[in-house]
Amino acid sequence: MIKLNVKGKEISIYSKGEKDYICITDIARYKDSQRTDYIIQNWLRNRNTIEFLGIWEQINNPDFKPIEFDGFRKQAGLNSFTLTAKQWIGKTNAIGLVSKSGRYGGTFAHKDIAFEFATWISVELKLYLIKEFQRLKEDENVRLRLEWNLQRTLAKINYRIHTDAIKEKIIPAELTKEQIQMVYASEADLLNMALFGITAKQWRDVNPSQDGNIRDYASIEQLVVLSNLESVNSVLIHQGFNQSQRLQQLNRIAIMQMKSLVGNKELKKLK
Repeated sequence: MIKLNVKGKEISIYSKGEKDYICITDIARYKDSQRTDYIIQNWLRNRNTIEFLGIWEQINNPDFKPIEFDGFRKQAGLNSFTLTAKQWIGKTNAIGLVSKSGRYGGTFAHKDIAFEFATWISVELKLYLIKEFQRLKEDENVRLRLEWNLQRTLAKINYRIHTDAIKEKIIPAELTKEQIQMVYASEADLLNMALFGITAKQWRDVNPSQDGNIRDYASIEQLVVLSNLESVNSVLIHQGFNQSQRLQQLNRIAIMQMKSLVGNKELKKLK
C-alpha cells in the first residue's frame, strides 16, 4: 500500500497484478471526511457513472455481466435507486471497483475510474492527483531501470569470473585468439540454452530488427538467474564436468530458480 499526499490529503494506492487501484474513499474525504460512504453511493446512483463503469468493464473485463448492468442502468437516476460498491461488484462481477475491509479498508477503483470520480469531487483535486500519480510512476520506472542495470552489471561481473574459469580449465595452450573466442561464445551459448532455450544466433535470426543481444531483452528474473548460472558454471568447470553434463545441471537450476523468482513479491514490486 502506497500513500500519496494530494493537497494535504493522504490517498492510498495499491497494485493488483499490473493494475493500479486508488482509494476513492480517501478522495471522498476531500469533500466530507465524515460521510465518505454516502458520497460514493451518491456518485454510483448517477446514470452517467453507471454507464461509464459499465463501458469500462465491457472493455476490460470478459467476465462482466451485461444483463445485470442493463438493470442498474435502467434504474439509475430514479429517486428510489440506491447502489453501493459491494452491490455493484457482487451483481455484475465487476473488477474496476474493489471493496476492502480492515485497517487499510475502503473502496478502491482502477485509476481510470478513480480519476473520473475525482473529477466529480473536484477538478482541481483530480489534476493534483494525476500529477502525484505520474510522479509516483516515474519514480518506479527510475527504480526499475536502476535495478535492471544493477543486475546487468552483476551478470557482466560474474561473466568475467565465468570466462576466467573457462580460460583456466577449458582453453588449451597455443590457441589463436579466434579459437579462444569460439570457446567463449560456445560457453556463453551454454548459458543461453540453459536459461532461454536458444543460442544468441538463433535469437538474432528470429529478431533481425532488434538492437543488442538476447540478454539485453532479458527480464529482471532472467538476469538474476543468469548471474547465478555463471557462478555455478564456473564451479562445475573447476569440478571437471563436461559441457553436456553442465548444460543439464544448469537447465535444472534455471527452471528451479525461475519458478521461485516468478512468485517473488519483492521483484513484483519493481514491475
